[in-house]
Amino acid sequence: MPATFEYKVIPAPAKGRKAPGVKGAEARFAHTLEAALNEMAAEGWEYLRSDILPSEERQGLTLSHTVYRSVLVFQRVLQEGERLNTEPAQAEEAVPDNEAETDEQDGIAPETASDAAQGDMDTSDETDAEARPERP
Repeated sequence: MPATFEYKVIPAPAKGRKAPGVKGAEARFAHTLEAALNEMAAEGWEYLRSDILPSEERQGLTLSHTVYRSVLVFQRVLQEGERLNTEPAQAEEAVPDNEAETDEQDGIAPETASDAAQGDMDTSDETDAEARPERP
């Protein structure tokens, strides 16, 4: 029976980290990449390749654009009796496309078009009093 492989894909480092004795951007990047490869090897993963793949991302309410992501691909042989893990490492809840996505940094959902329109029509006395100077 042929060997069955399990694969793991992680984001490639975007920039090098500072380390003692490592000088220059190129050396820092290489050191960071080396550390990522060694960390995965310690967990039993063998480096297979790096890829640059397109990822379509939303920009605003109606626009989307393609961003290219660099990833590192690792593999390891499954032992007999071991089952292939088909679940993603970090499962995200399925969110319908029409619902607002949360901002990853702040955890805040962006305004929808209807929220923004209502915010423009807000006529509360509190905000109006602060915004307008008093008239004599």
